[in-house]
Amino acid sequence: MGKKVLIISSSPRKGGNSDLLCDQFAKGATEVGCDVEKIRLAEKKVGFCTGCYACQKGACPQKDDAQEILEKMLAADVLVLATPVYFYTMCAQLKALIDRSAAIFPRLTNKQFYYIMTMADTNRKMFKGTLEALRGFLDCYDGSVEAGMICADGVYEKGEVRDNPAWEETYLMGKRV
Repeated sequence: MGKKVLIISSSPRKGGNSDLLCDQFAKGATEVGCDVEKIRLAEKKVGFCTGCYACQKGACPQKDDAQEILEKMLAADVLVLATPVYFYTMCAQLKALIDRSAAIFPRLTNKQFYYIMTMADTNRKMFKGTLEALRGFLDCYDGSVEAGMICADGVYEKGEVRDNPAWEETYLMGKRV
């Protein structure tokens, strides 16, 4: 049995470019025997962290899907975080989940992280803010490593990523898990 891979697609658009790349990664990882699950945050209810820290004493008072997702993150060997780039950072859906990970801090250790980012802009320097934010999250968890990333620029309309080099790169990255 291969590694347990959890793909978190934060695109609000089903079939959006970052969401499609998640499927490509999953295809590759499945072909090499990994146990793959994809979660679309747009189909889940994840409230914003209120900073009450009740989670540190027991359980979050919010009754939403965050706790289930966080448990799956803890159980995974590999985490794939995928986001469209909005105003040069990750979308709000992924940021909300990351903030809610305070409930499992500092237990999310020894994971392999992959990042998938898409944006309409063609200036690749504009991935910087998103990448820094994702790396900041990773830096909080001992033993976890950045294993790879996909940065697909120049993709705006749904499906445009199929004609981008990232399409094949993402599939191959999934096969290397």
